[in-house]
Amino acid sequence: MERHKILIVDDSEMNRELLSDMLEGDYDVHTASNGMEAYTMILNGRHDFSVVLLDIVMPKMDGFELLEIMNQKDWINDIPVIMISSEKDEATIERAYDLGVIDFIDRPFNERVIRRRITSTISLSAQQKELSNFAASQLYEKARDNMLMINILSHIVEFRNGESGLHVLHVSMITKMILEHLLKTTTKYGISEKDVSLICSASALHDIGKIAIPDEILNKPGRFTPEEFAIMKTHSMKGAEMLDELGMWKDEPLVKYAYEICRWHHERWDGKGYPDGIAGEQIPISAQVVALADVYDALTSKRCYKEAFPHEKAVKMILNGECGEMNPDLLSALSEISDKLKNELLKGSLGSLQEIKVPEEICGTEAQNFDRSRHLVKRVRQLQKKGELIETLTRHVMFELDTNPDVMNLSELAAERLGISETIIHAAKDGPESSLFAPGDFALLVERAKQTSPERPFCEDKYLMNIKGQEKWMSITTRSVWTEGGTPEYQGAVGIIRSASGLLGKADGVNRMGGGKTSAEMMGAAQEPL
Repeated sequence: MERHKILIVDDSEMNRELLSDMLEGDYDVHTASNGMEAYTMILNGRHDFSVVLLDIVMPKMDGFELLEIMNQKDWINDIPVIMISSEKDEATIERAYDLGVIDFIDRPFNERVIRRRITSTISLSAQQKELSNFAASQLYEKARDNMLMINILSHIVEFRNGESGLHVLHVSMITKMILEHLLKTTTKYGISEKDVSLICSASALHDIGKIAIPDEILNKPGRFTPEEFAIMKTHSMKGAEMLDELGMWKDEPLVKYAYEICRWHHERWDGKGYPDGIAGEQIPISAQVVALADVYDALTSKRCYKEAFPHEKAVKMILNGECGEMNPDLLSALSEISDKLKNELLKGSLGSLQEIKVPEEICGTEAQNFDRSRHLVKRVRQLQKKGELIETLTRHVMFELDTNPDVMNLSELAAERLGISETIIHAAKDGPESSLFAPGDFALLVERAKQTSPERPFCEDKYLMNIKGQEKWMSITTRSVWTEGGTPEYQGAVGIIRSASGLLGKADGVNRMGGGKTSAEMMGAAQEPL
Protein backbone atom coordinates (compact mmCIF):
# COMPACT_ATOMS: atom_id res chain seq x y z
CA MET A 1 0.00 0.00 0.00
CA GLU A 2 1.11 3.55 -0.64
CA ARG A 3 2.46 5.04 2.57
CA HIS A 4 1.01 8.17 4.13
CA LYS A 5 3.07 11.30 3.62
CA ILE A 6 4.12 13.34 6.65
CA LEU A 7 5.45 16.90 6.40
CA ILE A 8 7.70 18.03 9.28
CA VAL A 9 8.12 21.81 9.47
CA ASP A 10 10.78 22.94 11.97
CA ASP A 11 13.76 25.32 11.72
CA SER A 12 15.83 23.00 13.92
CA GLU A 13 17.71 20.45 11.84
CA MET A 14 18.13 18.27 14.91
CA ASN A 15 14.36 18.19 15.53
CA ARG A 16 13.69 17.37 11.88
CA GLU A 17 16.17 14.50 11.94
CA LEU A 18 14.87 13.20 15.26
CA LEU A 19 11.26 13.13 14.08
CA SER A 20 12.27 11.66 10.73
CA ASP A 21 14.10 8.81 12.44
CA MET A 22 11.00 8.09 14.52
CA LEU A 23 8.58 8.04 11.57
CA GLU A 24 10.34 7.09 8.35
CA GLY A 25 9.93 3.37 9.00
CA ASP A 26 6.13 3.66 8.59
CA TYR A 27 5.63 6.92 6.69
CA ASP A 28 6.94 8.79 3.67
CA VAL A 29 8.56 11.71 5.51
CA HIS A 30 9.22 15.15 3.99
CA THR A 31 10.79 18.12 5.78
CA ALA A 32 10.80 21.92 5.55
CA SER A 33 12.94 24.37 7.53
CA ASN A 34 10.39 27.22 7.65
CA GLY A 35 6.81 28.17 6.85
CA MET A 36 7.63 29.57 3.40
CA GLU A 37 9.29 26.34 2.30
CA ALA A 38 6.36 24.34 3.67
CA TYR A 39 3.88 26.63 1.89
CA THR A 40 5.59 25.93 -1.45
CA MET A 41 5.55 22.18 -0.86
CA ILE A 42 1.87 22.18 0.13
CA LEU A 43 0.98 24.42 -2.83
CA ASN A 44 2.58 21.99 -5.27
CA GLY A 45 0.81 18.95 -3.86
CA ARG A 46 -1.49 19.80 -1.02
CA HIS A 47 -3.57 16.62 -1.22
CA ASP A 48 -0.47 14.45 -0.80
CA PHE A 49 0.21 15.15 2.87
CA SER A 50 -1.73 13.17 5.43
CA VAL A 51 -0.43 15.18 8.40
CA VAL A 52 1.69 18.29 8.95
CA LEU A 53 3.83 18.53 12.10
CA LEU A 54 4.32 22.28 12.52
CA ASP A 55 6.64 24.32 14.72
CA ILE A 56 5.67 27.85 15.79
CA VAL A 57 8.81 29.98 15.98
CA MET A 58 10.62 29.91 12.60
CA PRO A 59 12.33 32.43 10.29
CA LYS A 60 10.82 33.82 7.03
CA MET A 61 7.32 32.54 7.91
CA ASP A 62 6.37 31.21 11.33
CA GLY A 63 3.82 28.54 12.15
CA PHE A 64 0.98 30.96 12.84
CA GLU A 65 1.51 32.75 9.51
CA LEU A 66 1.41 29.43 7.65
CA LEU A 67 -1.78 28.46 9.50
CA GLU A 68 -3.42 31.77 8.54
CA ILE A 69 -2.62 31.12 4.87
CA MET A 70 -3.94 27.56 5.13
CA ASN A 71 -7.17 28.97 6.55
CA GLN A 72 -7.47 31.59 3.80
CA LYS A 73 -7.08 28.94 1.12
CA ASP A 74 -9.22 26.34 2.95
CA TRP A 75 -6.26 23.95 3.07
CA ILE A 76 -6.77 23.51 6.80
CA ASN A 77 -9.89 21.45 6.00
CA ASP A 78 -7.84 19.10 3.81
CA ILE A 79 -4.69 18.63 5.85
CA PRO A 80 -4.71 17.98 9.59
CA VAL A 81 -2.04 19.93 11.48
CA ILE A 82 -0.36 18.88 14.73
CA MET A 83 1.56 21.67 16.44
CA ILE A 84 5.01 20.70 17.76
CA SER A 85 6.54 23.29 20.05
CA SER A 86 8.16 23.99 23.40
CA GLU A 87 5.82 26.99 23.76
CA LYS A 88 3.38 26.01 26.48
CA ASP A 89 1.64 29.24 27.47
CA GLU A 90 -2.15 29.14 27.32
CA ALA A 91 -2.50 32.01 24.82
CA THR A 92 -0.20 30.28 22.30
CA ILE A 93 -2.04 26.97 22.57
CA GLU A 94 -5.45 28.65 22.32
CA ARG A 95 -4.44 30.60 19.21
CA ALA A 96 -3.14 27.41 17.59
CA TYR A 97 -6.47 25.65 18.15
CA ASP A 98 -8.37 28.71 16.88
CA LEU A 99 -6.40 28.48 13.62
CA GLY A 100 -7.42 24.86 13.09
CA VAL A 101 -4.68 22.81 14.77
CA ILE A 102 -6.20 19.51 15.89
CA ASP A 103 -3.50 18.40 18.35
CA PHE A 104 -0.53 19.80 20.27
CA ILE A 105 2.70 17.94 21.13
CA ASP A 106 5.35 19.57 23.27
CA ARG A 107 9.04 18.82 23.55
CA PRO A 108 10.92 16.67 24.40
CA PHE A 109 9.37 14.26 21.87
CA ASN A 110 8.08 10.89 23.03
CA GLU A 111 8.17 8.48 20.10
CA ARG A 112 5.26 6.37 21.34
CA VAL A 113 3.06 9.43 21.93
CA ILE A 114 3.89 10.93 18.52
CA ARG A 115 3.15 7.67 16.68
CA ARG A 116 -0.21 7.21 18.44
CA ARG A 117 -1.20 10.85 17.85
CA ILE A 118 -0.34 10.63 14.13
CA THR A 119 -2.16 7.30 13.72
CA SER A 120 -5.28 8.68 15.40
CA THR A 121 -5.15 11.88 13.35
CA ILE A 122 -4.83 10.03 10.02
CA SER A 123 -7.66 7.66 10.94
CA LEU A 124 -9.98 10.50 11.94
CA SER A 125 -9.13 12.49 8.81
CA ALA A 126 -9.81 9.47 6.59
CA GLN A 127 -13.23 8.99 8.17
CA GLN A 128 -14.07 12.66 7.71
CA LYS A 129 -13.03 12.53 4.05
CA GLU A 130 -15.09 9.42 3.46
CA LEU A 131 -18.13 11.05 5.00
CA SER A 132 -17.52 14.28 3.11
CA ASN A 133 -17.14 12.46 -0.21
CA PHE A 134 -20.35 10.54 0.45
CA ALA A 135 -22.14 13.79 1.30
CA ALA A 136 -20.67 15.41 -1.80
CA SER A 137 -22.00 12.63 -4.03
CA GLN A 138 -25.45 12.90 -2.43
CA LEU A 139 -25.45 16.68 -2.75
CA TYR A 140 -24.33 16.39 -6.36
CA GLU A 141 -27.40 14.32 -7.14
CA LYS A 142 -29.63 16.68 -5.15
CA ALA A 143 -28.21 19.68 -7.01
CA ARG A 144 -28.84 17.95 -10.33
CA ASP A 145 -32.41 17.13 -9.32
CA ASN A 146 -33.07 20.73 -8.28
CA MET A 147 -31.68 22.09 -11.53
CA LEU A 148 -33.71 19.53 -13.44
CA MET A 149 -36.86 20.61 -11.59
CA ILE A 150 -36.26 24.25 -12.45
CA ASN A 151 -35.74 23.34 -16.10
CA ILE A 152 -38.84 21.21 -16.31
CA LEU A 153 -40.91 24.08 -14.90
CA SER A 154 -39.35 26.41 -17.48
CA HIS A 155 -40.39 23.96 -20.16
CA ILE A 156 -43.97 23.79 -18.87
CA VAL A 157 -44.35 27.58 -18.72
CA GLU A 158 -43.02 27.95 -22.25
CA PHE A 159 -44.98 24.96 -23.57
CA ARG A 160 -48.20 26.57 -22.40
CA ASN A 161 -47.15 29.66 -24.32
CA GLY A 162 -46.61 27.65 -27.49
CA GLU A 163 -42.84 28.15 -27.38
CA SER A 164 -39.97 25.69 -27.72
CA GLY A 165 -39.26 25.19 -24.04
CA LEU A 166 -35.75 26.61 -24.49
CA HIS A 167 -36.72 30.28 -24.30
CA VAL A 168 -36.03 30.58 -20.56
CA LEU A 169 -32.67 28.84 -20.93
CA HIS A 170 -31.70 30.99 -23.90
CA VAL A 171 -32.64 34.21 -22.12
CA SER A 172 -30.54 33.18 -19.13
CA MET A 173 -27.47 32.40 -21.22
CA ILE A 174 -27.75 35.50 -23.43
CA THR A 175 -28.17 37.60 -20.28
CA LYS A 176 -24.99 36.04 -18.91
CA MET A 177 -23.01 36.81 -22.07
CA ILE A 178 -24.09 40.45 -22.08
CA LEU A 179 -23.45 40.97 -18.36
CA GLU A 180 -20.02 39.33 -18.56
CA HIS A 181 -19.16 41.70 -21.39
CA LEU A 182 -20.26 44.66 -19.28
CA LEU A 183 -18.11 43.42 -16.40
CA LYS A 184 -15.05 43.53 -18.65
CA THR A 185 -15.76 46.90 -20.26
CA THR A 186 -17.31 49.17 -17.62
CA THR A 187 -17.81 49.73 -13.90
CA LYS A 188 -20.75 52.03 -14.55
CA TYR A 189 -23.45 49.64 -13.36
CA GLY A 190 -21.77 48.37 -10.19
CA ILE A 191 -22.45 44.70 -10.88
CA SER A 192 -20.25 41.88 -9.61
CA GLU A 193 -19.81 38.25 -10.65
CA LYS A 194 -22.27 37.31 -7.91
CA ASP A 195 -24.81 39.76 -9.35
CA VAL A 196 -24.35 38.18 -12.77
CA SER A 197 -25.18 34.76 -11.34
CA LEU A 198 -28.24 36.05 -9.48
CA ILE A 199 -29.59 38.00 -12.45
CA CYS A 200 -29.19 35.01 -14.76
CA SER A 201 -31.08 32.80 -12.29
CA ALA A 202 -33.78 35.42 -11.74
CA SER A 203 -34.23 35.82 -15.51
CA ALA A 204 -35.90 32.39 -15.57
CA LEU A 205 -38.90 34.03 -13.86
CA HIS A 206 -39.23 36.97 -16.24
CA ASP A 207 -42.54 35.74 -17.72
CA ILE A 208 -43.92 33.96 -14.65
CA GLY A 209 -46.91 36.32 -14.73
CA LYS A 210 -48.12 34.66 -17.95
CA ILE A 211 -49.52 31.92 -15.72
CA ALA A 212 -52.38 34.33 -15.03
CA ILE A 213 -53.12 35.09 -18.71
CA PRO A 214 -56.01 33.14 -20.31
CA ASP A 215 -55.00 30.53 -22.90
CA GLU A 216 -57.14 32.05 -25.65
CA ILE A 217 -55.12 35.26 -25.42
CA LEU A 218 -51.73 33.76 -24.61
CA ASN A 219 -51.79 31.44 -27.63
CA LYS A 220 -53.70 33.57 -30.10
CA PRO A 221 -52.00 33.11 -33.52
CA GLY A 222 -53.00 36.48 -34.97
CA ARG A 223 -52.72 40.08 -33.81
CA PHE A 224 -54.24 41.08 -30.49
CA THR A 225 -57.17 43.42 -30.32
CA PRO A 226 -56.47 46.51 -28.16
CA GLU A 227 -58.44 44.88 -25.34
CA GLU A 228 -56.49 41.61 -25.63
CA PHE A 229 -53.16 43.41 -25.74
CA ALA A 230 -54.11 45.33 -22.61
CA ILE A 231 -54.72 42.00 -20.83
CA MET A 232 -51.50 40.52 -22.19
CA LYS A 233 -49.48 43.46 -20.91
CA THR A 234 -50.64 42.78 -17.36
CA HIS A 235 -48.35 39.74 -17.13
CA SER A 236 -45.36 41.86 -16.12
CA MET A 237 -47.16 43.43 -13.16
CA LYS A 238 -48.86 40.15 -12.22
CA GLY A 239 -45.45 38.47 -12.03
CA ALA A 240 -44.11 41.29 -9.85
CA GLU A 241 -47.16 41.04 -7.57
CA MET A 242 -46.64 37.30 -7.15
CA LEU A 243 -43.06 37.94 -6.05
CA ASP A 244 -44.13 40.80 -3.81
CA GLU A 245 -46.44 38.46 -1.91
CA LEU A 246 -43.70 36.02 -0.93
CA GLY A 247 -43.43 37.31 2.63
CA MET A 248 -40.11 36.22 4.14
CA TRP A 249 -38.65 35.60 0.68
CA LYS A 250 -39.02 39.23 -0.36
CA ASP A 251 -35.62 40.31 0.96
CA GLU A 252 -33.70 37.56 -0.83
CA PRO A 253 -31.36 39.07 -3.49
CA LEU A 254 -32.67 36.58 -6.06
CA VAL A 255 -36.26 37.68 -5.42
CA LYS A 256 -35.35 41.36 -5.60
CA TYR A 257 -33.72 40.89 -9.00
CA ALA A 258 -36.64 38.71 -10.14
CA TYR A 259 -39.08 41.47 -9.10
CA GLU A 260 -37.15 44.08 -11.10
CA ILE A 261 -37.03 41.82 -14.14
CA CYS A 262 -40.69 40.73 -14.00
CA ARG A 263 -42.00 44.24 -13.60
CA TRP A 264 -39.76 46.21 -15.93
CA HIS A 265 -38.42 43.93 -18.69
CA HIS A 266 -40.90 45.50 -21.12
CA GLU A 267 -39.87 49.08 -20.34
CA ARG A 268 -37.90 50.92 -23.02
CA TRP A 269 -35.06 53.45 -22.95
CA ASP A 270 -37.28 56.20 -24.39
CA GLY A 271 -40.10 55.64 -21.87
CA LYS A 272 -42.45 54.00 -24.37
CA GLY A 273 -42.61 50.63 -22.63
CA TYR A 274 -44.92 49.27 -19.95
CA PRO A 275 -46.24 48.95 -17.24
CA ASP A 276 -44.87 52.16 -15.67
CA GLY A 277 -43.44 54.04 -18.66
CA ILE A 278 -40.10 54.68 -16.92
CA ALA A 279 -37.11 55.61 -19.05
CA GLY A 280 -33.30 55.55 -19.24
CA GLU A 281 -31.40 54.78 -16.05
CA GLN A 282 -34.67 54.58 -14.13
CA ILE A 283 -34.92 51.03 -15.49
CA PRO A 284 -32.77 48.64 -13.43
CA ILE A 285 -29.88 47.18 -15.42
CA SER A 286 -31.14 43.67 -14.63
CA ALA A 287 -34.43 44.37 -16.42
CA GLN A 288 -32.67 46.12 -19.31
CA VAL A 289 -30.38 43.19 -20.05
CA VAL A 290 -33.13 40.58 -19.78
CA ALA A 291 -35.32 42.72 -22.06
CA LEU A 292 -32.62 42.66 -24.72
CA ALA A 293 -32.08 38.93 -24.35
CA ASP A 294 -35.86 38.34 -24.46
CA VAL A 295 -36.25 40.35 -27.67
CA TYR A 296 -33.30 38.67 -29.38
CA ASP A 297 -34.53 35.15 -28.60
CA ALA A 298 -38.09 36.03 -29.61
CA LEU A 299 -36.80 37.22 -32.98
CA THR A 300 -34.60 34.18 -33.62
CA SER A 301 -37.21 31.63 -32.50
CA LYS A 302 -40.18 30.26 -34.41
CA ARG A 303 -43.58 31.19 -33.01
CA CYS A 304 -47.13 30.26 -33.95
CA TYR A 305 -47.46 33.67 -35.61
CA LYS A 306 -44.00 34.01 -37.25
CA GLU A 307 -40.95 32.22 -38.59
CA ALA A 308 -37.54 32.61 -36.96
CA PHE A 309 -35.34 35.45 -38.19
CA PRO A 310 -31.65 34.66 -38.85
CA HIS A 311 -29.11 35.94 -36.33
CA GLU A 312 -27.85 38.79 -38.53
CA LYS A 313 -31.37 40.05 -39.25
CA ALA A 314 -32.34 39.95 -35.55
CA VAL A 315 -29.24 41.87 -34.46
CA LYS A 316 -29.78 44.47 -37.18
CA MET A 317 -33.42 44.97 -36.18
CA ILE A 318 -32.45 45.51 -32.53
CA LEU A 319 -29.58 47.88 -33.34
CA ASN A 320 -31.83 49.88 -35.69
CA GLY A 321 -34.44 50.37 -32.97
CA GLU A 322 -37.12 48.33 -34.73
CA CYS A 323 -37.90 46.57 -31.42
CA GLY A 324 -37.96 49.70 -29.30
CA GLU A 325 -35.20 51.98 -28.12
CA MET A 326 -32.63 50.39 -25.80
CA ASN A 327 -29.61 51.39 -23.72
CA PRO A 328 -26.71 52.33 -26.07
CA ASP A 329 -24.26 50.46 -23.80
CA LEU A 330 -26.25 47.26 -24.22
CA LEU A 331 -26.56 47.73 -27.97
CA SER A 332 -22.79 48.16 -28.14
CA ALA A 333 -22.33 44.99 -26.07
CA LEU A 334 -24.68 43.06 -28.37
CA SER A 335 -22.78 44.25 -31.41
CA GLU A 336 -19.42 43.24 -29.93
CA ILE A 337 -20.52 39.76 -28.83
CA SER A 338 -22.58 39.15 -31.97
CA ASP A 339 -20.16 36.66 -33.56
CA LYS A 340 -19.70 34.77 -30.30
CA LEU A 341 -23.46 34.66 -29.78
CA LYS A 342 -24.00 33.29 -33.27
CA ASN A 343 -21.39 30.59 -32.74
CA GLU A 344 -23.00 29.57 -29.46
CA LEU A 345 -26.36 29.28 -31.19
CA LEU A 346 -24.90 27.20 -34.01
CA LYS A 347 -23.28 24.86 -31.49
CA GLY A 348 -26.57 24.59 -29.64
CA SER A 349 -24.78 25.38 -26.40
CA LEU A 350 -27.23 27.96 -25.10
CA GLY A 351 -28.96 25.26 -23.09
CA SER A 352 -30.87 22.08 -23.70
CA LEU A 353 -33.46 20.23 -21.71
CA GLN A 354 -31.76 17.07 -22.94
CA GLU A 355 -28.51 17.97 -21.15
CA ILE A 356 -29.05 19.10 -17.58
CA LYS A 357 -25.61 19.69 -16.07
CA VAL A 358 -24.50 20.53 -12.57
CA PRO A 359 -22.29 23.62 -12.31
CA GLU A 360 -18.60 22.87 -12.88
CA GLU A 361 -17.61 23.93 -9.38
CA ILE A 362 -19.39 20.95 -7.84
CA CYS A 363 -17.95 18.34 -10.21
CA GLY A 364 -14.51 16.76 -10.11
CA THR A 365 -12.41 14.16 -8.36
CA GLU A 366 -13.06 12.88 -4.86
CA ALA A 367 -10.24 15.06 -3.57
CA GLN A 368 -11.73 18.08 -5.30
CA ASN A 369 -15.18 17.23 -3.95
CA PHE A 370 -13.79 17.04 -0.45
CA ASP A 371 -11.88 20.29 -0.94
CA ARG A 372 -15.04 22.02 -2.13
CA SER A 373 -17.53 20.37 0.17
CA ARG A 374 -18.44 23.52 2.10
CA HIS A 375 -18.93 25.45 -1.13
CA LEU A 376 -20.96 22.53 -2.48
CA VAL A 377 -23.33 22.63 0.48
CA LYS A 378 -23.81 26.37 -0.02
CA ARG A 379 -24.42 25.95 -3.75
CA VAL A 380 -26.96 23.16 -3.29
CA ARG A 381 -28.84 25.16 -0.67
CA GLN A 382 -29.07 28.01 -3.18
CA LEU A 383 -30.49 25.62 -5.78
CA GLN A 384 -32.97 24.27 -3.24
CA LYS A 385 -34.09 27.82 -2.44
CA LYS A 386 -34.70 28.44 -6.15
CA GLY A 387 -36.75 25.25 -6.43
CA GLU A 388 -38.76 26.15 -3.34
CA LEU A 389 -39.28 29.67 -4.66
CA ILE A 390 -40.62 28.42 -7.97
CA GLU A 391 -42.83 25.88 -6.22
CA THR A 392 -44.23 28.68 -4.03
CA LEU A 393 -44.83 30.98 -6.99
CA THR A 394 -46.61 28.51 -9.24
CA ARG A 395 -48.70 26.62 -6.64
CA HIS A 396 -47.52 23.47 -8.39
CA VAL A 397 -46.44 20.26 -6.67
CA MET A 398 -42.96 18.99 -7.49
CA PHE A 399 -41.81 15.39 -7.09
CA GLU A 400 -39.13 12.87 -8.02
CA LEU A 401 -39.61 9.28 -9.20
CA ASP A 402 -36.97 6.80 -8.06
CA THR A 403 -36.53 3.22 -9.24
CA ASN A 404 -35.92 -0.11 -7.50
CA PRO A 405 -38.38 0.19 -5.87
CA ASP A 406 -40.57 2.72 -7.63
CA VAL A 407 -41.03 5.57 -5.18
CA MET A 408 -42.41 9.10 -5.42
CA ASN A 409 -40.53 11.61 -3.28
CA LEU A 410 -42.42 14.80 -2.49
CA SER A 411 -41.12 18.07 -1.11
CA GLU A 412 -42.47 19.18 2.27
CA LEU A 413 -44.52 21.90 0.59
CA ALA A 414 -45.88 19.37 -1.90
CA ALA A 415 -46.95 16.98 0.86
CA GLU A 416 -48.68 19.85 2.66
CA ARG A 417 -50.58 20.90 -0.47
CA LEU A 418 -51.68 17.35 -1.22
CA GLY A 419 -52.81 16.86 2.35
CA ILE A 420 -50.75 13.74 3.05
CA SER A 421 -48.62 13.15 6.12
CA GLU A 422 -45.85 11.18 4.43
CA THR A 423 -43.53 12.50 1.72
CA ILE A 424 -42.92 9.16 -0.02
CA ILE A 425 -45.47 7.06 -1.86
CA HIS A 426 -44.45 3.45 -2.57
CA ALA A 427 -45.70 1.46 -5.51
CA ALA A 428 -46.79 -1.19 -3.03
CA LYS A 429 -49.39 1.26 -1.74
CA ASP A 430 -50.81 1.83 -5.20
CA GLY A 431 -54.22 0.30 -4.67
CA PRO A 432 -57.58 0.89 -2.99
CA GLU A 433 -55.83 1.92 0.21
CA SER A 434 -53.92 4.71 -1.52
CA SER A 435 -54.86 8.15 -0.20
CA LEU A 436 -53.69 10.02 -3.28
CA PHE A 437 -53.93 7.90 -6.46
CA ALA A 438 -56.74 5.71 -7.64
CA PRO A 439 -56.07 1.95 -8.09
CA GLY A 440 -53.45 1.36 -10.79
CA ASP A 441 -52.71 5.02 -11.44
CA PHE A 442 -49.38 5.25 -9.66
CA ALA A 443 -48.13 2.20 -11.56
CA LEU A 444 -49.46 3.79 -14.74
CA LEU A 445 -47.57 7.03 -14.02
CA VAL A 446 -44.33 5.11 -13.46
CA GLU A 447 -44.82 3.02 -16.59
CA ARG A 448 -45.49 6.09 -18.77
CA ALA A 449 -42.27 7.71 -17.54
CA LYS A 450 -40.30 4.54 -18.33
CA GLN A 451 -41.75 4.39 -21.84
CA THR A 452 -40.17 7.74 -22.78
CA SER A 453 -36.72 8.03 -24.34
CA PRO A 454 -33.67 10.32 -24.03
CA GLU A 455 -34.80 12.03 -27.24
CA ARG A 456 -38.41 12.45 -26.05
CA PRO A 457 -38.16 12.56 -22.24
CA PHE A 458 -41.37 14.47 -21.50
CA CYS A 459 -44.74 12.89 -20.84
CA GLU A 460 -48.02 14.50 -19.72
CA ASP A 461 -51.23 12.81 -18.57
CA LYS A 462 -54.29 13.65 -16.49
CA TYR A 463 -55.26 11.74 -13.35
CA LEU A 464 -58.22 11.99 -11.02
CA MET A 465 -56.67 12.37 -7.57
CA ASN A 466 -57.85 12.66 -3.99
CA ILE A 467 -56.63 16.08 -2.87
CA LYS A 468 -57.47 16.67 0.80
CA GLY A 469 -60.65 14.60 0.51
CA GLN A 470 -61.80 16.10 -2.79
CA GLU A 471 -61.62 14.39 -6.19
CA LYS A 472 -59.81 16.63 -8.65
CA TRP A 473 -58.48 16.15 -12.16
CA MET A 474 -54.75 16.92 -12.08
CA SER A 475 -52.26 17.18 -14.91
CA ILE A 476 -48.92 15.44 -14.24
CA THR A 477 -45.89 16.21 -16.39
CA THR A 478 -42.73 14.12 -16.00
CA ARG A 479 -39.25 14.48 -17.42
CA SER A 480 -37.31 11.21 -17.41
CA VAL A 481 -33.60 11.03 -16.60
CA TRP A 482 -31.24 8.74 -18.51
CA THR A 483 -27.59 7.72 -18.16
CA GLU A 484 -25.09 9.30 -20.54
CA GLY A 485 -22.74 7.38 -22.80
CA GLY A 486 -23.21 3.85 -24.17
CA THR A 487 -26.73 2.47 -24.07
CA PRO A 488 -28.94 4.93 -22.13
CA GLU A 489 -30.58 3.50 -19.03
CA TYR A 490 -33.66 4.95 -17.33
CA GLN A 491 -32.74 6.44 -13.93
CA GLY A 492 -36.07 7.84 -12.79
CA ALA A 493 -37.88 11.11 -13.42
CA VAL A 494 -38.87 14.45 -12.00
CA GLY A 495 -42.27 16.03 -12.42
CA ILE A 496 -44.91 18.56 -11.57
CA ILE A 497 -48.55 18.10 -10.55
CA ARG A 498 -50.89 20.96 -11.37
CA SER A 499 -54.61 21.52 -11.68
CA ALA A 500 -56.14 20.41 -14.97
CA SER A 501 -58.18 23.53 -15.71
CA GLY A 502 -61.84 23.00 -16.41
CA LEU A 503 -62.01 19.33 -15.42
CA LEU A 504 -64.18 18.21 -12.52
CA GLY A 505 -63.79 15.42 -10.00
CA LYS A 506 -66.05 12.96 -11.84
CA ALA A 507 -66.12 11.68 -15.39
CA ASP A 508 -68.85 9.87 -17.30
CA GLY A 509 -70.93 9.68 -14.13
CA VAL A 510 -68.43 7.31 -12.46
CA ASN A 511 -67.00 7.97 -9.01
CA ARG A 512 -63.34 7.66 -10.01
CA MET A 513 -61.79 6.84 -6.63
CA GLY A 514 -64.22 4.01 -6.04
CA GLY A 515 -64.97 2.93 -9.59
CA GLY A 516 -62.04 0.59 -10.11
CA LYS A 517 -60.98 2.08 -13.45
CA THR A 518 -57.75 3.90 -14.16
CA SER A 519 -57.77 7.51 -15.34
CA ALA A 520 -56.61 6.38 -18.77
CA GLU A 521 -59.56 3.99 -19.08
CA MET A 522 -61.94 6.78 -18.20
CA MET A 523 -60.42 9.43 -20.41
CA GLY A 524 -59.69 7.27 -23.41
CA ALA A 525 -56.43 6.45 -25.14
CA ALA A 526 -53.18 7.40 -23.42
CA GLN A 527 -51.49 10.54 -24.52
CA GLU A 528 -48.18 10.36 -26.37
CA PRO A 529 -45.04 11.79 -24.70
CA LEU A 530 -44.57 15.47 -25.43
